[in-house]
Amino acid sequence: MPMKLAKSLVTLLAAAALGAAWSSAALAADKVTFITSWFAQAEHGGFYQAKAIGLYDKAGLDVTIKMGGPQVNGFQLLLAGEADVMMGYDFQVLKGLEQGFPLVTVATTFQYDLQGMMTHDDVASLGDLKDKTILVATPGRTSWWPWLKAKYNYTEEQTKPYTFNLQPFFADKNTAQQSYPSSEPFQALKQGVPVKFFLFAKDGYPPYGTTMVTTRPFVEKNPDVVARFVKASLEGWKSYMSDPAPANALIKADNPKMADDQIAFGIEQMKKLKVLDGGDAATMGIGIITAERWKATYDYMVGAGLLKPEVDWKAGFTDRFVKDLKLSM
Repeated sequence: MPMKLAKSLVTLLAAAALGAAWSSAALAADKVTFITSWFAQAEHGGFYQAKAIGLYDKAGLDVTIKMGGPQVNGFQLLLAGEADVMMGYDFQVLKGLEQGFPLVTVATTFQYDLQGMMTHDDVASLGDLKDKTILVATPGRTSWWPWLKAKYNYTEEQTKPYTFNLQPFFADKNTAQQSYPSSEPFQALKQGVPVKFFLFAKDGYPPYGTTMVTTRPFVEKNPDVVARFVKASLEGWKSYMSDPAPANALIKADNPKMADDQIAFGIEQMKKLKVLDGGDAATMGIGIITAERWKATYDYMVGAGLLKPEVDWKAGFTDRFVKDLKLSM
């Protein structure tokens, strides 16, 4: 082979190899581990939908969804670098800041926290529990109970522990209990017990629900990854509320105990309560977080003695990844 031709061939092969390397690098998806707050359910549907219909893939992300649960501490996994984003909660982030942890909320799923009260069908409002026994689980005493007690002048004497057994509620019509819209009311429906559900947020309880939380170092190092994850997740939620079947298949694969009728009930409740597209999301797009709402949670926590006032509440959230998306249902 003539020397000139050989050199040309070597140059061509080198260029091809270099091009292949660049192409491979360009096509390599960014890995993101996302950890949920509990076992897979309808309230996680948008994330599973983004996985199921390829929205994460389209965004150049290789997303692994890991279930939370009673033995899983997502907060610790996030700080240890074993998860990149977790399904979080405003109180958790603000308390983390108080302890010096660099947590930041980058988007919300729901404009309202899903915590509420299940009552028997003779109760007209949250303000009508003065003479009722109220069942409160231990975490509720450092979250929503101080808010409810102060708002309606309820007393500690009214409360009893909620042990996640519904029999005391079923046995006594004078009892009300904490609840999530898709959980305890669904169990009551299956037992044929007529109940009402009151979402605390509708009476002014300020936190967001099912937020996307990461760390400031992760945001600073990977802002584009965070932006793509947030956008694809919210697009997943928009898709899930119109055609949930793809995500539901993954939800049931992760959590075989989750039945079709309970998933359907959860979706119905989310639509009824407008947790995804209500509030500020109606005009500013789903996923939106505002300083006014975030500060309202900070103000409540400080006023209830749940948070030190010197905490820099502004450090706990950013709207940079959601303010310009303006995704509507």
